[in-house]
Amino acid sequence: MKYSGWPDPGELVVGKIDEIEDFGVFVDLEEYEDKRGLIHISEVASGWIKNVRDHVREGQIVVCKVLDVDESSQQIDLSLKDVNDHQRSDKIQEWKNEQKADNWMELAFGDDIDDEAYTAIANELIGAHGSLYDGFKQAAIHGEEALENTDLDDDEIDEIVETARENVSVPYVNVTGYVDLENPSPSGVDGIREALEAAEGNGEVPEEVDLEVSYVGAPEYRIEVQAPNYKTAESQLEDSADRAIAAIEGHDGSGEYHRERRTDDE
Repeated sequence: MKYSGWPDPGELVVGKIDEIEDFGVFVDLEEYEDKRGLIHISEVASGWIKNVRDHVREGQIVVCKVLDVDESSQQIDLSLKDVNDHQRSDKIQEWKNEQKADNWMELAFGDDIDDEAYTAIANELIGAHGSLYDGFKQAAIHGEEALENTDLDDDEIDEIVETARENVSVPYVNVTGYVDLENPSPSGVDGIREALEAAEGNGEVPEEVDLEVSYVGAPEYRIEVQAPNYKTAESQLEDSADRAIAAIEGHDGSGEYHRERRTDDE
């Protein structure tokens, strides 16, 4: 996706060096439609420059800082020397992420989607989450909930969520807790088994969450949760323990949730 407007002074932009002259370098802006900027020789590098080509080459992808924009003369002044290594790395990663998101849009809606429809959908994602990439990332983590405050219709939301969950790699966190289950009632082992099935969610755990319950040593069971963030992980961990305790108490047994392991080491 390329922006149709103009960059703002102070903004970092990605460009491809198109032409090198003695007085400076012309750069095609990769993120903006039909926009070209100029890096004056004094803004290519610090210090005296004998030959511009010692510092840049045609076809090179660079990150520049926008110094000034004059729309009336169609001129964008850029600086290469004002961008440090950290800024350059972050901006390149951001640009690559948006290219990935462009590909995901095609996967979700087909490469024959018209520009108007594409822009409308993209603007909803950008408006809700700041960028196309982050829109897909949040959809992968939170599903339809991440897009509920947009004007996207149900079919569009379904396509975005499905594509996101198939293609977006999201960071996950792992948390562990324990639940003690005892059942002196006649239901015995069957009551314990029912409580463990309840702890595992009976198929109702959200898609983005992995939850596993395992035996540690009587009467202790380990609950392990992998989720996109700690808030979700902790919530799912506590819900799992609550389900197990409610189930075992339904058999006149008892249950207790705790975060630290109590049985001897395995």
